[in-house]
This record gives sequence, structure tokens and C-alpha cells, in this order.
Amino acid sequence: MPGLLAEQINVVAAETPWLTVRALSFIALIISALGIASIVGLLLSRRESMGVDMALVGRYNRTLRVWWLMTGIFFLGFLFQRIGVVALFAFVSFWALREFITMTPTRRGDHRTLFWVFFVFTPFQYILIGLGDAYYDFYSIMIPVYASLFIPARTAMAGDSKRFLERCAKIQAALLICVYALSHAPALLSLNLVSTGGEPWNRSPMTLIIFLVVIAQLSTALERGWSKLAGRHVIAEKINASRTWEGVLGSMVTTGLIAAALSWATPFYPWEAGVMAAVVTAMACGGVMTMSAIKRDRGVKDTGTLVQGHAGVLDQIDNICFAAPVFYHLTRYFFSVQ
Repeated sequence: MPGLLAEQINVVAAETPWLTVRALSFIALIISALGIASIVGLLLSRRESMGVDMALVGRYNRTLRVWWLMTGIFFLGFLFQRIGVVALFAFVSFWALREFITMTPTRRGDHRTLFWVFFVFTPFQYILIGLGDAYYDFYSIMIPVYASLFIPARTAMAGDSKRFLERCAKIQAALLICVYALSHAPALLSLNLVSTGGEPWNRSPMTLIIFLVVIAQLSTALERGWSKLAGRHVIAEKINASRTWEGVLGSMVTTGLIAAALSWATPFYPWEAGVMAAVVTAMACGGVMTMSAIKRDRGVKDTGTLVQGHAGVLDQIDNICFAAPVFYHLTRYFFSVQ
């Protein structure tokens, strides 16, 4: 029976080259962890006499629903191999960009600029990503250089000068965070990965994307937990009163240990995976704090509604948006052959 099961897994992996045995094992590990966490959440929600804060349990269960939804969407995208992964992130970018722009109202003079942002620059960025690492010189500068110059010029042509700098900066920030930064996650698929020492890493690069997403999401959850347990010094109370320096440090350590245990899914040695996780944690914290500042400025609680009673998609991926480009460039520089 074990031999038959292994043979069936190898058949699936052969038919879907992006879904190697390691990738399938990683996905199975995530699903198992979510399943156990969901059972715990169900038991807690039915036992009010345990002295647990039911509001906290409710938030915990809503977060798990979001993670289940994200896992399902990612798995469907991965089933369609490379084009599916790129299309998945393009859709998420478009959705997040829409939430960002909706959260920060625009003027009539911005509409044609926004047309270019949504229907030209966003898809073109992901087309370049889909074409592979050979187009790195193009997709690495297209938005921060050409799109950033185009946006104020096209907005000026509309003839509306009221809050001109504010409007242009808002659109540029939205495109940079929601599209350019996030697009570096699927760009990992194009890297010719090697381990330390230069040995080729001939395994599915999809596991590296899963690793990035899992670590970014875990770091935020662990930071929140450590802040509640040991938090003393709030980072910026007027921006986000629940984020503390102790939470960030605790998350960096625990996320690093988890990443080291998951190093088998990456080209990193365990200590390298831990260091990469610490960097991801720091960037994820920066993303959460940045979106908190934007929401405070706009007077909103959430960027949108992903599932009933929970925040929008941008609230769920702000950590990934900030971590993805740094993770990508560190991986490209130290663990790939150009």
C-alpha cells in the first residue's frame, strides 16, 4: 500500500511538473495545520465556560476562514502551473489596487490616468513577469520609472491642479505597493535557483512562493501573539497601538525557527532560512504599519471586505507586498544563476 501511494504521488507530480512531491508535501502540511487549528477554534467557540475571550476566538476563527480561502485560491492557481500562478497574483494585485484606490477617493481628472494604471501597466507588468527572468531588466524598472513618470504627466493633461501632488503620489503608491511589489512573488518562478556553494537546486520553485507566503502570514500572527504576551513598548501608538517592539523581536525568533524547520522546501540551509524569515518578518511589520497609517489617515478600519466580518484583501497581503521584493532580490542575488 505505501508503495502504491508513492507511485500515485509520483504520477501526479509527473503530470503537473510544478507540483512536485515536495510541493505537494508542503501544501499537505499547510492543510493539516489549518485543519487542526480549525478544530481548536470550533472547540473554543463551543465552550464559553473555559474563560476564553470569545471576541478573540471569533477573530481567530474569521482569520482561519481567510487562510482557508487563500489556500484554496493558491492551490487552484498552482494547478494551472506557471501561467496560473502569474494570473492568480495579477488578479490579487488588481483586487488590492481597486481597494486602495476606493479607500482614497479620486477626482474626475484622475480617471484616464487610472485607466492606464488598471488596464495597461498592471497587466503589462505581469506579462513581463510571465515571460521570465530574461525580461528582468524591463519588469524591474517599468513601474518605478516609466509608470511613475507617466502618472503625473497624464494627470496634468486633465487640467485639474487641485491637490495635484497628493493625487499623483497616491496613485503612484497604490501601483508600487499593490502591483510592482507583489509581482515579485511570482517572479520567483523564473529564477535558476542554486544552493549555497553553487549546486543546482532542481526542485519546484513553487515551494519557494509557498514558503514566502506562509512565513509572511505567520510572522504577522506571531507578532500579534507576542505583543499580547510580552509587549511593553509600542512602536507607534497613534498608528497601531497593538504592535510592539517585543512582538517584532519575538516573531523574528519564532518565525526564524519555523523557517529553519521548513528549509527542506527551499534552496536555503536551515540558518539561511532563519535569516530570510527574520528579514521577511521585518518587512511584513513595515507593511502592516504602513497600511495602518494609510487607514488612519483615511479614517477607515479596513480596506475592504474579503469575507463577511473580516478585512479586505489588501489587509491580508500588506505583509506579503512589502516582503516579496526584498525576498526576491536576496534570493536572486545569493541563490540563483543569472
